Amino acid sequence: MFQKIFLFWYGIYKTWTNNIKSKKMSDPKSNIRYKVFIVEDNKLYAQVLKKQLVDNNYQVKVFYNGKDCIAQLDDQPDVITLDYTLPDMTGQEVLKEIQKKLPNTHVIIISAQESISTAIELMKNGAYDYIMKAPDTREKLTNIIKNIYQSDQLKEENTRLKDAIKERYHFRKLIKGNSREIDHIFNLMEKAIQTNISVSIYGETGTGKELVAKGIHYNSPRSNKPFVAVNVSAIPEGLVESELFGHEKGAFTGADFRKTGKFELANTGTLFLDEIADLDLNIQAKLLRIIQEREVTRLGGTEEIPLDVRILTATHKNLSTLVSEGKFRQDLYYRLLGLPIELPPLRQRGNDVILLAKHFVNEFCKENNMAAKSIPDETKQLLLKYNYPGNIRELKAIMELACVMTNSDTIKPAHLNMSVEENVQNLLSNEKTLEEYNHEIVQYFLNKYNQNVRLVASKLGIGKSTIYRMLQKKELALN
Repeated sequence: MFQKIFLFWYGIYKTWTNNIKSKKMSDPKSNIRYKVFIVEDNKLYAQVLKKQLVDNNYQVKVFYNGKDCIAQLDDQPDVITLDYTLPDMTGQEVLKEIQKKLPNTHVIIISAQESISTAIELMKNGAYDYIMKAPDTREKLTNIIKNIYQSDQLKEENTRLKDAIKERYHFRKLIKGNSREIDHIFNLMEKAIQTNISVSIYGETGTGKELVAKGIHYNSPRSNKPFVAVNVSAIPEGLVESELFGHEKGAFTGADFRKTGKFELANTGTLFLDEIADLDLNIQAKLLRIIQEREVTRLGGTEEIPLDVRILTATHKNLSTLVSEGKFRQDLYYRLLGLPIELPPLRQRGNDVILLAKHFVNEFCKENNMAAKSIPDETKQLLLKYNYPGNIRELKAIMELACVMTNSDTIKPAHLNMSVEENVQNLLSNEKTLEEYNHEIVQYFLNKYNQNVRLVASKLGIGKSTIYRMLQKKELALN
C-alpha cells in the first residue's frame, strides 16, 4: 500500500519537474484573466494543480474546504476544480451551491475513486467533467480547461457578432428618415417584433421592403435564427416549387441530388417571400397547405418535415385587387395579411430625401476613399422637386453618380442625372385620380415651404380650410 502511494506522488512530482518550463497554451497571454478555483483538501496536491495552471497563465485561488470556496463565489470564477471528498461537505453539496449562485461556471470534479454511477449523477447535476486522480491528472485538467476557455471565447465572439448585427439592424440605423411617415413605420415594426404574427409589407419598388423585413427579424426573438429571403418573381416558373419546398433525388428529370427548400432552410427562423403576388395559383394552394399544417414534404418525398417558420411577405401590387380579380387566393391572402405595413414612396417623405441624399454621398465617398462632398441649397431644391419613380434605390444611384461626376467638393444640379420634364412624365404615367394628384401637389408644396399652410394656400390659389380639411382626413401629413 505504501509503495503504491509513493509511486503515485512520485509520478506527479516527476511530471511536474520535467515540465516546469513548458507552456501548454497556444496563446499564453490571452487567458491571463481567466479565473480558476481549486477546491482540494490535500494541500500538496492542491499546490501541484495550482502550479500547473499558473504556469499556463490562469488566475488561481486554492481552497481546502467547501465552505471557504462558497464564501468566495462573488469573485465569479470561470472554472472550479472540485475534490469530491472534502472534510466539511461532499462534492455533490458544493456543486449544488455553485449551481445556485453561478450556473454558468464550469465545475470539474476530481476524485480519488473511480465510480461510473457517481460520475454520471454529477454530470446530470451540472458538472462539466469528471476525472480521476492519477499521475497525468494535471495534463488532463489543463487540456479540459483549455477547451473550456476556447469554447467560452468562441461564445463571447458569437455574442459580440449577434450584438453587432442587432446594432446594424436597429430600426433607425437601418432605415434613414425623420418624417412622420417613417415614424409610423417604426411604430408598426415595434409591434411586429413583439409576437410571431405574419407581416405583409406593401410599397412601390425601391421603397425598402426587404430592409423592413430584416429589421423585424433581427430585432425579434428569432434574431439568432436563419433569415431566408426569396424573390418569387426571380425564380423560373418551373423551379418555384423545388426552390420553396425542396426535392428528393430523382423527383424529376435533372434532380440528381436532394435539394433542401427555402422553408427548411428558414426553419426556426424567418422566411421572407418578396413579390408574393407573382406566385402561381397552383403554388399558392400548396403554400396555403404548408402554412396551415406547419409541415413540408419535399417533391418526390414522403417525409413530413415539421416547420416553425415566421413568414413575412412583400409586394408592390395591390393584393386585395388581385383577389377580387381571381389572381390571388383569398384564403391565402388572409393567412398572409397579418400586420400590414405600407411603405410610403420617397416623394411623400419630404425632407427625408435630403437626409438620404447626404447619407448616400457620405457612404459612397467613404467606401471609395473620396473627399467629403457637400450638397448646396440649389441642389437640395432640385432633389425635392423630383418624383423618384425608382424611390430610394433611384436616389442612391443618382447621388453615387453625382459623386463621380463632380470635380470639386460640391454636388451641383448639373451633376444630378434627372430632369424635371421626365419627372412630369413619370408622375403622369402613374395614372392616378385627379384627387390623388391634388393631394400629392399640396403635400409637395407643404414640404417645400416648411409646412406653412398660409403660404401654400396662397401659392396654389386655394383656401386654407381646404388644406386643413385634407390634414384632418389624413390625406396630407405635416412632417
